[in-house]
Amino acid sequence: MPSPTPDRSLATILPPERVVILTSHAKEDVLEELILFLGKSAEVTDVDDLRRGIFHREEMMSTGIGLGIGVPHLRCGTVRDLVMAVGISQQAVAGYESLDGEPVHLVCMIAAGADQHSQYIQTLSLVSKKLRDRELFKSVISATDPAAAHALLTSN
Repeated sequence: MPSPTPDRSLATILPPERVVILTSHAKEDVLEELILFLGKSAEVTDVDDLRRGIFHREEMMSTGIGLGIGVPHLRCGTVRDLVMAVGISQQAVAGYESLDGEPVHLVCMIAAGADQHSQYIQTLSLVSKKLRDRELFKSVISATDPAAAHALLTSN
């Protein structure tokens, strides 16, 4: 998968098969569900390293950025290329603290290689910018079909 540049959209970063309706509703379980999901991708060479990194990052500070969104993210040497997955929960994710105190319903997990700082930052920015659209956010978390949610997330 090509690395994102500032003029790219989420469509170039997020393939349809990496959007999932979450079956878990507690933060640790949601993170584990997405870690296992990303761990199946060719870009991740060590799922245990991904797990350690994501949970360590969450121990330092919650990645609940507000507006109902969590963005667990990391850069590590066992990720070959930037990879992303999105988990949707119509219920609030229990235990997922956010900057504004709003419950988290959408979790965008991003992992990049240790040398992909620029692509990593650009992707975090793309996600944040896209999901500021509250109507889009409401439509995505109301989706019951991952393909419909993917279409919404990747539309311009």
